[in-house]
Amino acid sequence: MSEKKKIVLAYSGGLDTSIILTWLKENYNADIIAVCFDAGQADDFAAIEKKAYETGAQKAYIVDIKEEFVTDYIWPTLKSGAIYENDYLLGTSMARPLMGKYLVEIAEEEGAYAIAHGCTGKGNDQVRFESAFHALNPNLEIIAPWRTWDFKSREELIDYAVSHNIPIDQTKENIYSRDQNLWHISHEGGELEDPWNLHSDDLHMMSVRMEDAPDEPTIVDIDFEKGVPVGLNGQKLPPVDLLIELNRLGGDNGVGTVDIIENRLIGMKSRGVYETPGGTVLYRAHYALEKLIHDKDTLFFKNYLSQKYAQMVYDGQWFCPLRVALDEFNNALSEEVTGTVKMELYKGNAVPIASKSKFSLFNSDYATFGEDKVYEQSDAGGFINLFSLPMKIRALRDEELGIAKEKRNK
Repeated sequence: MSEKKKIVLAYSGGLDTSIILTWLKENYNADIIAVCFDAGQADDFAAIEKKAYETGAQKAYIVDIKEEFVTDYIWPTLKSGAIYENDYLLGTSMARPLMGKYLVEIAEEEGAYAIAHGCTGKGNDQVRFESAFHALNPNLEIIAPWRTWDFKSREELIDYAVSHNIPIDQTKENIYSRDQNLWHISHEGGELEDPWNLHSDDLHMMSVRMEDAPDEPTIVDIDFEKGVPVGLNGQKLPPVDLLIELNRLGGDNGVGTVDIIENRLIGMKSRGVYETPGGTVLYRAHYALEKLIHDKDTLFFKNYLSQKYAQMVYDGQWFCPLRVALDEFNNALSEEVTGTVKMELYKGNAVPIASKSKFSLFNSDYATFGEDKVYEQSDAGGFINLFSLPMKIRALRDEELGIAKEKRNK
């Protein structure tokens, strides 16, 4: 008797993948290997593993990726300053390529011929997962049930779960699609599918509403070394512990919740509520430190490249050579991004209020409004004459042509 083929399933134990595990058993003559990732979400992983076996998995993995997620994915993205469409701090986008890498490795180790996932045919995650699979092992087959099966909605999935005795947490009234990890939690679906609806007050899971935050601000000093956060209030902390503590401080003060319309990779718009309390604090602190250290042109060009970095991460291009090259650029600029930023957290706001660094380009001898010995204010006139020379030449030309007043009024 020949051995059954194997399929590796990206498994969360949520609605979609719970149904997919059973559906794969029904529709493929294969053993299903469920792979669940601990990326810092508030899940009972022992219960998820037990459920996987009870609903038909031949084998189940629980893979702890928290530290690698922070050090190899979050920190590089933070150093890049990447924010998708000026709002989204890329929490899900950063996690998917790391998960994809492990799914490929487990598939290779187990001798599986295919990887299955629960991403819908309308979403971004299908691209992020499958781009990782193609980049790391193009010989693996990909099974995406949402693109092939007969189910049309999550309500139908709930009916299927009930008929097959599959335990799920979702109901037809509580049908949010959520993704949580150490960096953030996202909320989609339900009343959010109408952009005119306000999101429910009880939606929040990592942070309080701004209105419910304390009436006194929280002050926290964040220490950076070469662009990487390394400590809070003078105390060194490991990466995961640091982010957990900042999530607590930011969440307690209502920091980091955004309700946004975004442009999905496949072309449609979607609405999501994202809670990223610690990440929001870190981004604002990191940028404040960069402004203290980098010169104008460096900061301008880095801000320009950060938009490309954000687009690549959002679009699932983590394993592209350009992303790797941009990391080299960001690492080079981060060599001097060492110092401390004092942040004030208050009623949804995270504001840098002080900063210091031995690499600071702020020089009080030059910046003072009082008398100094290093800057000749009379030099400014010559500089302005040269700086504005093209505009002056154009104005003189317009006078000769008799169109100066006409152009002035436009």
